[in-house]
Amino acid sequence: MAYRVLGRAGPPQPRRARRLLFAFTLSLSCTYLCYSFLCCCDDLGRSRLLGAPRCLRGPSPSGQKLLQKSLPCDPHGPTPSEPSAPSAPAAAVPAPRLSGSNHSGSPKLGTKRLPQALIVGVKKGGTRAVLEFIRVHPDVRALGTEPHFFDRNYGRGLDWYRSLMPRTLETQITLEKTPSYFVTQEAPRRIFNMSRDTKLIVVVRNPVTRAISDYTQTLSKKPDIPTFEGLSFRNRSLGLVDVSWNAIRIGMYALHLESWLRYFPLAQIHFVSGERLITDPAGEMGRVQDFLGIKRFITDKHFYFNKTKGFPCLKKTESNLLPRCLGKSKGRTHVQIDPEVIDQLREFYRPYNIKFYETVGQDFRWE
Repeated sequence: MAYRVLGRAGPPQPRRARRLLFAFTLSLSCTYLCYSFLCCCDDLGRSRLLGAPRCLRGPSPSGQKLLQKSLPCDPHGPTPSEPSAPSAPAAAVPAPRLSGSNHSGSPKLGTKRLPQALIVGVKKGGTRAVLEFIRVHPDVRALGTEPHFFDRNYGRGLDWYRSLMPRTLETQITLEKTPSYFVTQEAPRRIFNMSRDTKLIVVVRNPVTRAISDYTQTLSKKPDIPTFEGLSFRNRSLGLVDVSWNAIRIGMYALHLESWLRYFPLAQIHFVSGERLITDPAGEMGRVQDFLGIKRFITDKHFYFNKTKGFPCLKKTESNLLPRCLGKSKGRTHVQIDPEVIDQLREFYRPYNIKFYETVGQDFRWE
């Protein structure tokens, strides 16, 4: 009898052990599932808080097909199809820049700013020389090319214009040069709308000499154009000058200046003499630096006169390993013009020159 009891009591022991092992395993599985679910929710919560899209974190061999149909993780924020999430604290997410602000970029490298000063004219007056000379100054950063924003590319907007500019520090001036601005009717108003404090530099030159230089440049590109005399006059015997020809019209400085004085005071416009820029580059650039409100860094030590080209060039300095002169397109030998034609044009420009002298308070002695 005792044997039967012991015999019946003996077999249940393995089954009870198996039940206990199953219960323990099930408990561990549930615990793991709960922990995984909590971690997943926490990660999802953080993603939603920071405005990040839900996405796959990386490929896995078993989930390759699913990965192909899922969005990859984008650490930079929500996709365009998703609404923007609420802003995070300033310490975690930097505030977005306003498109109308006057800067962009990293403070360490400097920022791109709208120019505080412009060389607005005139063509063939010496604007390239002024630009290259002023770029030597450590407090000036200038755009090397002509953006033609205020005459040809205004529709692209100020953000596009700013993107072209070199990066500058807070202590530096951003400057650009486009000589055609001076004769563009809309340019003064457009520049004023950008900033009424913009400083303007105008490089002027004897209008007759300037017109001949302009023609010489055009002739080098289009050898089949009419003669200088033919383009200058509607009727030479009557002395009727053709003011529709741009090379003639640009030299009517007093006429163009009227448009600028409607928006900018005379004190905000500085006139550089193209002739003195050749004979006394340090003196002219000294006055440009004074106008810009920067130290007179560019002096006589920066220049030497190049007899071949007929104008001053920059000397070798600590920052410039080689002397620098303007390119081959500068200093061309002018086309020979009949002296009588020159005299007729001088008479034509005389009243415009006198009015210009009186307006700006300088006698450029072009007669």
